[in-house]
Amino acid sequence: MIKIYHNPRCSKSRQGLEIIENSGKEFETVKYLESIPSTEELKEIISLLDISPIDLVRKNEKIWKDEYKGKELSDAEIIKAMVDNPKLIERPIVINGNKAVIGRPPETIKEII
Repeated sequence: MIKIYHNPRCSKSRQGLEIIENSGKEFETVKYLESIPSTEELKEIISLLDISPIDLVRKNEKIWKDEYKGKELSDAEIIKAMVDNPKLIERPIVINGNKAVIGRPPETIKEII
């Protein structure tokens, strides 16, 4: 089943959700600011995306600039920062089986649904 990690306040995330809704396929929505992914869940997402943890971070968020920017952080520390501050997680993330994409631009979601 398709899963979207969604922030309803984000226009790109809303566009991504609309693409999935229009596909007619079954899907699950995870409002990740309310249901914060665990460390293990984030590790799995990062693995499916085939990226480094830093590539999942929204680096323009104030919390990143204030607390983390310019520091030498391990992958584990970056993942912990995202668990502690889920606003830092790039969005939307869509998973379909063993494939995943960050929906930026939202049209990339069509590649895996």
